[in-house]
Amino acid sequence: LPSLDEALHAAGRTPLPPYIKDYAGDDELYQTVYAQRESSAAAPTAGLHFTPELIQACQAQGVKWETVELEVGLDTFRVVDEEDAEDHAMHTERYTVPEATVRAIQRTKEAGGRVFAVGTTSTRSLESACRDTAGAFVGLEPKERAATNLFLLPGSPFHVVDGLITNFHVPRSTLMMLVSAFASRDQIMEAYTHAIAERYRMLSFGDAMLIL
Repeated sequence: LPSLDEALHAAGRTPLPPYIKDYAGDDELYQTVYAQRESSAAAPTAGLHFTPELIQACQAQGVKWETVELEVGLDTFRVVDEEDAEDHAMHTERYTVPEATVRAIQRTKEAGGRVFAVGTTSTRSLESACRDTAGAFVGLEPKERAATNLFLLPGSPFHVVDGLITNFHVPRSTLMMLVSAFASRDQIMEAYTHAIAERYRMLSFGDAMLIL
């Protein structure tokens, strides 16, 4: 008999956002170059922009590269239907922040450097790792498949991440609210207005923005 993984590969297909129709690409290419195992229901699409060559070029410029992991659930595609976004029940996901990543961040902060997260999933992982279950700041610490339902929306503080590389997201999504929290809603709307006017590519295979 085939293993569960073999059966899933035989019967299943790559989970794609509902706005991607008739995807004919290589399933193996719909993931980051630094992916290590199968566990997420969605690719962390900001990371799709990074090739091994680009990562090496960043490191050659003195950028320190460390990783985290968030096991993204299908709920990431769900729009916020509530009139008041604070009433939205955020899904729970598992995340890992290795000790090496924590040490690198601490050294960077102590040296006066900045921490850039590649994607909203990395941001949620890092910001979850410095909070207790009630959301209070307790300091960054390593986590191994810890649970988080952290919902970052305008007004939420950011304790770890200083800069964010992210895609353009769909309206009324928790991802749009996270980037609006990191910048501001007015700045994000200005960026989207510019992107639409200039015919930027949007969403998973589209352009990315750097928020400082």
